[in-house]
Amino acid sequence: MTIQTVILAAGCGRRMHTDLPKVLHKIGGKTLLSHVLESAFSLSSHHAPIVIYGHQGELVKSAIHDDRIKWVEQKEQRGTGHALQQALPFINQDDHVLILYGDVPLISTHTLEHLVHQTPKNALGMLTANLAEPTGYGRIKRDYDQAIVGIVEERDATIEEKRITEINPGIYVVSGAHLHAWLPQLTDHNQQKEFYLTDIISYAVASNIPIHAVNVMKHEEIMGVNDLSQLAKLERAFQYMQAEKLMHQGVTFIDPHRFDLRGELIVGKNVTIDVNVVIEGKVTLGDHCYIKPNTVIEGATIGAHSTIGPFARIRPHTTLAEHVHLGNFVEVKNSQIESHTKVNHLSYIGDSDVGHRVIVGAGTITCNYDGANKHRTTIGDDAFIGSDTQLVAPVTVAAGSTIAAGSTVVKNTEAHALTLTHTLNQRIKQGWKRPGE
Repeated sequence: MTIQTVILAAGCGRRMHTDLPKVLHKIGGKTLLSHVLESAFSLSSHHAPIVIYGHQGELVKSAIHDDRIKWVEQKEQRGTGHALQQALPFINQDDHVLILYGDVPLISTHTLEHLVHQTPKNALGMLTANLAEPTGYGRIKRDYDQAIVGIVEERDATIEEKRITEINPGIYVVSGAHLHAWLPQLTDHNQQKEFYLTDIISYAVASNIPIHAVNVMKHEEIMGVNDLSQLAKLERAFQYMQAEKLMHQGVTFIDPHRFDLRGELIVGKNVTIDVNVVIEGKVTLGDHCYIKPNTVIEGATIGAHSTIGPFARIRPHTTLAEHVHLGNFVEVKNSQIESHTKVNHLSYIGDSDVGHRVIVGAGTITCNYDGANKHRTTIGDDAFIGSDTQLVAPVTVAAGSTIAAGSTVVKNTEAHALTLTHTLNQRIKQGWKRPGE
């Protein structure tokens, strides 16, 4: 069975009250539309998806860099049925068409595969869900034999129909032949004066086409985003889903509700992640790592038995070897730090190569930028750098060097020697007053 996915993504999202098209808002660092496309591309047998775009369409197209997508414009937004009509010339009669939405980001490949494979060839398949609070969704109408006989949009529903709790998320699988027969019949005889895709249900009933419903238990999968409040709720739902997957891999979360993954996280064994940790880009954590609270890690590799934070920031292109300790408020960028090295609190290590068993005192910084270019700092094995030291790159701290606290190092140091750049004479000036006193 070949699947032709069509994703409706033309809406403007007025209730978002932002300048950004609704489908370009993000969850987990990826646009809503990107989430849906990932699920579509993951289906076992499929054509390249068709995306129906409209509002700020060129911005949407430029934000999604994938040449496999077939873009089709809906110049006027006249409803979901009208949107699908725009794709009809690109749908073959023998296709099985899967209809998705660019603002329903958490639909899983597993659920879609289940819907596709459980729907008989000549039937119309659809997802349903039972919600305690169904407000905003079309209601599914069944007869006394519990067969689906129609869908009524909430705006057109009677008081009795609004009491129905089984809702229609709008995700269907249907043959291309049926769509070629039904879509031209759609009318706009409703309060919104729009062409409703839901009318194909009544056409299926009239044609004695079986309707196969798959009930979704994880309601987050079929929730749409219409305003920023819903976006925030789905963000938290998505992040908990990410944490849940990691817990199944053996990660210990102090509180999985306070974790953000905005990329890809590869973990070893016995990893512990404390509260309010943010992971961005592609990050690898080795065995027995402990990431302390309020730490941000982006595009980095953390070796086994390392401890990071709290309040640390690990920026892209950073690699830490095993048994590295970074204290609170430490920032590391574009650096390689070897095993058993300790960088104490309030330090900045940027564009650096740091050796084994190095101790970096609190408040140490690498001065890697001269106003025009970035330069590297090299710190040899077993070096000891006192607190409040400035290493002005390009500079090399030789193996076994000791640098006295408060030094500003502008030249390469010597191995196993003490380097200090400040005077040890302390003076006191009696009677001195602060300006303005």
